[in-house]
Amino acid sequence: MDRKNKVLVIAAHPDDEVLGVGGTIAFHVNIGDQVDLLMVTEGSSTQYQGQPEKIQQKKDELQKVKEILGIHNIYYLDLPDMKLDTLANVELNATISQKISQINPDIVYTHFYGDVNSDHQELFKATMVATRPVENNNVKKVLCYYTPSSTEWNIQNSNNIFMPNVFVDISKFLNQKIEAMNCYKSELRPYPHPRSEEALVHIAKYWGLHTGVHAAEPFMLVREVINKG
Repeated sequence: MDRKNKVLVIAAHPDDEVLGVGGTIAFHVNIGDQVDLLMVTEGSSTQYQGQPEKIQQKKDELQKVKEILGIHNIYYLDLPDMKLDTLANVELNATISQKISQINPDIVYTHFYGDVNSDHQELFKATMVATRPVENNNVKKVLCYYTPSSTEWNIQNSNNIFMPNVFVDISKFLNQKIEAMNCYKSELRPYPHPRSEEALVHIAKYWGLHTGVHAAEPFMLVREVINKG
């Protein structure tokens, strides 16, 4: 039997993994890949000041997402929400590098560098450091994902426009993505907000139109090394 891939999804906040990669996670699991999730911040301390119970609530919601999508392991770093840009680069880079080295994935999905959210930007940069094509680094593919309510909300110019060149057909997994997103009641918004159930369906269908499928998730391929095995 062919060796299956070990996939790592890096997410700044609980719900990013569903918004950007929810259907793709289910796709990988369906074909026998192992999908792990690195959750970098606790996702609550800044957005919900004075409500420390939200941190545990988000972890409880994420456990439900884990079961729905078939995520194998969740690694929590519990770094401060919305404050990754206040950490020393060397500290964040070392933390992400250590976890990637420990998990030893074949494929890494990370945030897009042009997102309006600064946590996403910092994680992209840290991922690039952690996945440098050097000896003993076994990562063979790195991709950036599109996060509704972050990627499209930044000013679109030649330096940060999201230009996908990889699409995953999630037609069979769109319902799982929506079911998983419904675990995050505090993050859902009414339509036409991008984090509404209706909008997520529309977005998936929009990207599907690019490749002739009913629903898709888009990615920008950063690096792929064909001969690594």
